[in-house]
Amino acid sequence: MFEIDFSPDQILNMALDWLYQQIVNGLSQFFGYMNESGYNLFAQPWVMKIVQLFSNIGWALYVTGIVVAVFEFAIESQNGRADPKGMALNIIKGFFAVNLFSVVPVKLFELSVDMQKTMAVDLSSYVQIQPSANLAQLCLDALSAKVFDPLLGSLITIMMAYAVVKVFLASLKRGGILMIQIAVGTLYMFSVPRGNNDGFVMWMKQVIATCLTSFLQSTMLTCGLIVFNTEWILGLGIMLAAGEIPRIAGMFGL
Repeated sequence: MFEIDFSPDQILNMALDWLYQQIVNGLSQFFGYMNESGYNLFAQPWVMKIVQLFSNIGWALYVTGIVVAVFEFAIESQNGRADPKGMALNIIKGFFAVNLFSVVPVKLFELSVDMQKTMAVDLSSYVQIQPSANLAQLCLDALSAKVFDPLLGSLITIMMAYAVVKVFLASLKRGGILMIQIAVGTLYMFSVPRGNNDGFVMWMKQVIATCLTSFLQSTMLTCGLIVFNTEWILGLGIMLAAGEIPRIAGMFGL
């Protein structure tokens, strides 16, 4: 009573597309796990003690900065150029900075990891499972099988491996980079109460860039894998672009 509209080749193509979907999902979860391991670094007791040590040093530098700011205010008041409102505002800014510089980067990194994992799972469901290929794809496959198959396959494999390994290494060291940034942020607690905020603003941009890169690199790699199933050239371009995100962010002040 019912006719089967799919040929064995079409069923095989659909099975391969489903397998590719599972591979994309697995890689997305893997990179999510790598980013999550960087965040879990801050749950280790010895890391928490190190962060607490830098927080205590930051408080000591903050108090020292207040003392220096009061001396500078006294000197400026003799010349009639003192600004009590500005000094009070700088002290308040320093108070918020010394309370949050060791907490906000970890929470922001956790947010970026959670967003990346959620988006990767959602994106992996968009891998197209097509019952048949179009004429252009069939022609390209025939030409590739006759002429370009060995060379093109090797080149594609090398480029994909380069993109995946580059993102993998970046994800592997991102937790350590964030810990170093927290340690460096301690040094700015001396200058913030005195009104020198440029260095601390640049430090905040670096923390934002670390979290932004964590989210965008894994997401762009997942998007490239999805597009690769139908447009392999465009998919490779997107995967290779994932490695350029830190450089592009740096051009915009991050």
